[in-house]
Amino acid sequence: MDKSTRNPSSDVAFTARVKAVQMRKGSRAEFTEQESKGGWATTITPRLAEYIAQVRTCFLGTATAQGQPYVQHRGGPPGFLKILDAQTLGFVDFVGNYQYITTGNLEENPRAILFLIDYTRRRRVKLWGTARIIEGDMNLNRKLSLDSYPAEAEQAIIFTVEAWDMNCPRHIPIMIPFEDVSAAAKRLEERIVELETENAALKQAAR
Repeated sequence: MDKSTRNPSSDVAFTARVKAVQMRKGSRAEFTEQESKGGWATTITPRLAEYIAQVRTCFLGTATAQGQPYVQHRGGPPGFLKILDAQTLGFVDFVGNYQYITTGNLEENPRAILFLIDYTRRRRVKLWGTARIIEGDMNLNRKLSLDSYPAEAEQAIIFTVEAWDMNCPRHIPIMIPFEDVSAAAKRLEERIVELETENAALKQAAR
């Protein structure tokens, strides 16, 4: 199929009904030029890769065959979400509450969305695509795991990217991870001790 005749990648989200709503509410025109160029990016660019390397939290959205949606949180230290190639992401699915809603949904409907959010830098990325569960592959689990994060890997989730969009930071609250705040506080405490020691030495020398 000629590239010019393909539907833009953003059509994964901008359905005919969505476009009709955009037209009615006056925002349709701002997306038309982007669609004429093919829509959203469909591969993991260096910009996206840099963002993913810093992400600590994400949400995986799935749905049943009947369309009942479900969202599951996944998180960890920076690097828990790994890039496997230009269109593939992977992460370990740690032992959790044993409900297996995401696992069951993906067995009957592979359509999925990843919502990545960085509260510190107020940035968010939405990735549309498909996902699948891989069980019993210990080599893959080790490849996706982080030695610094002591959690038990039950299985792996592989996400194939079809399109992604990084949009505005409006309404994202600024939140700083506890370990970052703790490290900053420790540095301040150490500096206070240094200054108090220096102050005491100066007072002693002035006597």
